[in-house]
Amino acid sequence: MHDAVLVDVVRTPVGKRGGGLSEVHSVDLSASVLSALMDRVDRPASIVDDVVWGCVSQAGEQSSNIGRWAVLSAGWPDAIPATTVDRACGSSQQAIHFAAAAVMSGQCDVVIAGGVESMSRVPIGSARAHGPGEPRGPQIAKRYPDIEFNQGIAAELIAQKWGFEREAMDAFSVSSHLKAHAAQGRGDFDLEIAAVQVGHTTVVRDEGVRPTTSIEALARLEPAFLPDGRVTAGSSSPISDGAAAALITSSATARRLGLTPRARFHSFALAGVDPGMMLTGPIPATARVLDRSGLTLDDIGVFEVNEAFASVTMAWLDETGADSARVNAWGGAIALGHPLGSSGARLLATLLSRMEAGSHQYGLQTMCEAGGMANALIMERL
Repeated sequence: MHDAVLVDVVRTPVGKRGGGLSEVHSVDLSASVLSALMDRVDRPASIVDDVVWGCVSQAGEQSSNIGRWAVLSAGWPDAIPATTVDRACGSSQQAIHFAAAAVMSGQCDVVIAGGVESMSRVPIGSARAHGPGEPRGPQIAKRYPDIEFNQGIAAELIAQKWGFEREAMDAFSVSSHLKAHAAQGRGDFDLEIAAVQVGHTTVVRDEGVRPTTSIEALARLEPAFLPDGRVTAGSSSPISDGAAAALITSSATARRLGLTPRARFHSFALAGVDPGMMLTGPIPATARVLDRSGLTLDDIGVFEVNEAFASVTMAWLDETGADSARVNAWGGAIALGHPLGSSGARLLATLLSRMEAGSHQYGLQTMCEAGGMANALIMERL
């Protein structure tokens, strides 16, 4: 079996709702990052065997296999196919897993994986049926008669189970913004971001970072999901727009093409959990990927844990015992944003940037997913 290596990964800035990227069609936003990736590796698109693209709200302009339309929008040869996958918030991380698996099995030599979500243009839930076409079906209602499948409610349930008070979650959220602002100031994200030209404006920075936010300001927000709840918009990831892409191949193919890989895909894992609480999946997924890798928590120099809600990452920290200083050190999705279909690839871009900046050998990323699932991935820096 072949290995799988990461040659490069690039992302757009993450735009806020109605912000700098909201005027860009989702297909064209995807195409922009595909083109930027191939420009960076300085090879023709014809080397690509397949594109695996993540997207969650596959409706409207994000429907009908957006991955294929992105390939054509980028001006790439008609011969390059693409598919679009949905594993909820982990869609682009799953796309990366699939791409690496295709390379490792020998089915493909070069695969691009990533994803997109323009939540400004295609609102969350747009692809979900309503009324008689409720997507889960009557047997699910019978099996889970008392469960509301709602991520916000799940975040509240986690806060209750782990005993996280609102003030602690607000403090966590403020820290995310401050860390992201400091990282922006140092230029930490510069290598991973490909600017997007929108009319006469160039979008170059993540737009959701609020360095002036404070615990006092967040305390004035109303609960977002329950009248007496603890979770607010301030301790939740915001509605966002963005795209990201990674070029994956084998060491042998990289040598043949004259490419220099930056990291090796070391280990992969998946997990399923209670679909009512649904967002705790990163906890068992982390345990599984460490078990599969033969590594320990102390071997991992860098962690990226998607901050869908503050309670999710806080519970992960409590259960794993990971060193908090190694987790989301440049801020997380609460500050940077969470464009659903692209967040897994965005995490990979930042994970690799942090690994290289600190000369860390291993990095681990994981993210919760609606319906009670999670992906976990360990990378080894080359």
